[in-house]
Order: sequence, then structure tokens, then C-alpha cells
Amino acid sequence: MISPTPTRVGLLTDLYELTMAAGYWQCGMDQNVATFELSVRSLPLQRSFLLAAGLEQAVEYFRQLSFQPEEIDFLRKHPALQSVKPGFFDFLAQFRFTGTVWAVPEGTVVFAEEPLLRVTAPIIEAQVAETYLLAMLTYQTTVATKAARMAQVAGGRGIVEFGTRRAHGPYAGLLAARSSYIGGCRGTSNVLAGFQFGIPTYGTLAHSWTMAFEEEEEAFRQFAEIYGPRAVLLVDTYDSVEAVRKALRRKLPFRAVRLDSGDFLEISRQVRKILDAAGRADVQIMASGDLNEYVIEELIRQDAPLDLFGVGTDLVTSRDAPALSGIYKMVEIESGGQARYTAKFSESKISYPGKKQIFRFSGPGGEYARDVLGLASEEFPGAETLLEPVMKSGELIRPLPSLDQIQARAAANLSRLPAPYRRLEGGDSYPVEKSQALKDLLEVLRSRYIPTPAAAGGPGKE
Repeated sequence: MISPTPTRVGLLTDLYELTMAAGYWQCGMDQNVATFELSVRSLPLQRSFLLAAGLEQAVEYFRQLSFQPEEIDFLRKHPALQSVKPGFFDFLAQFRFTGTVWAVPEGTVVFAEEPLLRVTAPIIEAQVAETYLLAMLTYQTTVATKAARMAQVAGGRGIVEFGTRRAHGPYAGLLAARSSYIGGCRGTSNVLAGFQFGIPTYGTLAHSWTMAFEEEEEAFRQFAEIYGPRAVLLVDTYDSVEAVRKALRRKLPFRAVRLDSGDFLEISRQVRKILDAAGRADVQIMASGDLNEYVIEELIRQDAPLDLFGVGTDLVTSRDAPALSGIYKMVEIESGGQARYTAKFSESKISYPGKKQIFRFSGPGGEYARDVLGLASEEFPGAETLLEPVMKSGELIRPLPSLDQIQARAAANLSRLPAPYRRLEGGDSYPVEKSQALKDLLEVLRSRYIPTPAAAGGPGKE
């Protein structure tokens, strides 16, 4: 498994994770086993589903989770940890992940409040992972979902991810290439993504190539002579239509032209007409520049003769919904062989207790019908369970699927999601119910931590 996970992951966390870790250790709680679940609290207004992504990097993180001597020295001198007993830093020197991980497979359609990941481990191991897991899974899920929306409206025409230069850093660009491929993109311009993940890579040329030559026609000739029938010509440096005519007059070998500005509908129609008249029906037309799913949908609706779409900024930043309300909440803790359920009751941020499972029901034609979020111990005949075991005792249980297999899973999942839940705007809310057992457990805990006025001696007590 090849992953771009940084090697220094122990410190790639928020400070409060480490102050809590030191506190757990000093309180003698480091052997308490806790279960945390990662989910998205609510869907953005522009989304009616999510496409899970990022699990491979989460697994690689757990496998690399440790603290190097120089990192421990840094923490030992940190002002926030000055009062911590020295034994904690010795503990960090031996620190490794030894827990269990259950997860929804990458490429699975999920919805709000459904756990993407469940971690059960000694509490410090489970706690320090929060920051990294939230960043990794929510970002890749965001981009995979955005890509799925674009691929859906493209209707079989190719989407290529062009966004590394617009991403929030080169590493984000690499992850965006991976997750956009899961969502249905045909490939990426990112060469490292091609090397590390095996994603098909696409490239054309920049306007600077054309401007480096005195004449546009000469720029095309030189490029086409070097790359032959693989050449893709960028034709909008000066005049897109005239540039295509120049390439045809020279009888240059090229397989596609790229439009990067202007009225894509009108220009593509003119270019297609010119190419066909010259007997070059084999040449494809690509559009790039400020594209998103809404623009692509409108171009397709108007039957623009475009074969490929290169999408950058809107894809890698998911500009209309750039962040998910990811949460990582403790749901159980075990000490001395005794398990205790945990939950949060603050208004609008309730979390449900207990290890959970997603139970998915399908209709007679195989289409997804509804989900039930219940306790992992429950059974619902006829339902598919989505969370699967991934790691045990800190080790991978079985090899993870290839990226092509993940992409195929995503396509299969999306094909089973009825159209009303896939609309770009105004999509219906997919039905996700909570089991009665889960709701009852929440109320049991609520009554324990939030006494009724009568039980507390307030108004109404006789």
C-alpha cells in the first residue's frame, strides 16, 4: 500500500489531544479502553449524500503513529507540559497504536450522523488520533462527493482533476487527486498521484509554450512533432477558432484541443464544425477554466460538443461546500472490566452512546431505500451492515482494495441511490432512522446526567 502519509504523525495533532493524553496517563487511566466514532453531524445545504473516502490514509496513520526522540524532547520542554511527570515522556517513547478499527469502505454512500469510522483502543491511542482522522476523512470525503456530482452530470463525458495548483497546499492537491478519482474522475494532472496511486495522468501545455514562440503556428508545429498523435493543443492564447485552423492547415498530428476561456458553448460548436469538415472527427475537445457541476450540467443540457472537462479550483476546494461538520466523539469507555456508555447532550450537538452500526435496506430493484442507525449488537433481518472490521490489535486484518476497486464501489453505490437523492439542488433527504434501542439508551443516560426538575428538587416536587 502506497500512501502520502507524513512520517511525523505523532505531533500532527492539536495540543489539547496531548495535554489530555498526559492527563489520562497521570490519572492512571492509560489502560482504560475507549471507543470513539467519527461522523458528519449534518450535511451542507448543497449536499444530499456523501461519498466516504480517506480510509487508506487513516490506516497508514495508525500504522505509523509514534513519537521520535527529538519530538519527545520538544514536548518535554513545552510550556503546557511542564507540570507533567517525567514518566509520561518515557511512555511516549514506546507508544504505538494497538487498537481495533471498524469503518465504512471507501466509495460507500453515507449520510449525516452515520459513523464513517469507529476506533476502540486504550484511551490515549484513540484520543490523539482525533485531529488527523477528522482532517483526513472529511477532506477526502468532501472532494470525492464533489467529484461524484460532476461525474454524474457529465453523463459519461470525462472529468479530469486539474486542481493541485489551486489546492490548499501541494499535499492537499495529492489527496484531492486520489479522492476525486474515487468520485468518478477519469484522471488527474498530478504526476505524483499517478506514481503513488496509479491514477491516469493527463496533460496538455500552457499558454507560456505558445508565447515562447514568435508564431502560434510554429509553437503548435514543434509540440506536435515532439508528441505526435498524443499531442493536445491549447488553442485559446489568441483566437481559439483561428488556432484550430492553423493546426489543420499544417496537417499536424494531435488528438485533442483544449479551450480554456470564452463562451465554451459557442466556441466548441465552431471548433467541432471546423474539425469535422477537415475530416478530424477523431479529435476531442476539452474545456477547462472556472468549471463546476452547475456549469457542466448547463453545457451538457445545451448539447455542447465537449468530450472532456478539466476542473480545478471548484473540485479540490469544493467551493460551494468546502468543509464538513465532522465530529469524533467518545461513545463508550471501559475500566476494570466495566463498560460505561457516554454521550453529549448540549443543544444542537447531541451525540448518541454506544458502538453503532449502519443497517441499509434496499428496495426490490436493488435501489437504496432507507438506513437505520442502531447499536452494533442489534440485528435487522434483510439489511446490509456497512461498518466492517479493518484493523485488530493495531494490524490490518486484510489488504485494502485498490483505488480502481474503490472507484467501482463508488459508481455501484451511486447507481443504487435513487435520483431524488442525487439532484444538484433541492435533493430529497434520504431516510435515516435511529433504532428504538439507540434512542432508549440515550434517554437512560440523559436521565442520569440531566435530572428532571422533580428529581432535582426543583419546581414540581411535592
